[in-house]
Amino acid sequence: MTADPLTYLPANAWIDDALVTVHADPDAIRLLFPAVGRNCGRGPLREDSPWTVDDAVRVLLLAALPYTGERLAEELTALYRQGDTAERRGVLRALPRLEPRIGALALPLVRDAVATNDARLISAALGDYAARHIDVEAFRHAVLKCVFLSIPLGDIAGLADRVDEELVRMLVDYAQERAAAGRDVPVDVWPIVDRYLCDSQD
Repeated sequence: MTADPLTYLPANAWIDDALVTVHADPDAIRLLFPAVGRNCGRGPLREDSPWTVDDAVRVLLLAALPYTGERLAEELTALYRQGDTAERRGVLRALPRLEPRIGALALPLVRDAVATNDARLISAALGDYAARHIDVEAFRHAVLKCVFLSIPLGDIAGLADRVDEELVRMLVDYAQERAAAGRDVPVDVWPIVDRYLCDSQD
């Protein structure tokens, strides 16, 4: 089982004060959210983690909001739309933790992130929340987008459970086009294809 990234967040008095503030005055998050990086740092949360310290702090701040449903979705959308890349990534990383309170209402944010060419946003968007809510066709195209942008397929939550014949066909077609043009094929494409073909023959 993968450890919760938030367990690696170092103690910080600013974080403690910010969480108390947001819980008491939810509107305060609009000032605190952009201030996270300069008060807590932007470096890696740990050496082998794709998370940054500011990712983790922003997830905690969002979890402290006393909202559910549409109201929470509105606040997330506002913070995402108004934020820079790091702030948007923080919103996306928070979605699995907020899922019991928001359901599928934040799916438009996932779609928006996947439509970009920013590997940081796409990787953050394709976590457990997307694995449970994004539709089949959108999921296939998200996987192909990752291949186009050389985003490791291991970053995609739930990939092994959602590989199907059509996705395999798309990956094979892409690989063949790359090979015909004398270009390298991403190394993580073939294990996905091979695993599906082996499973389908069992």
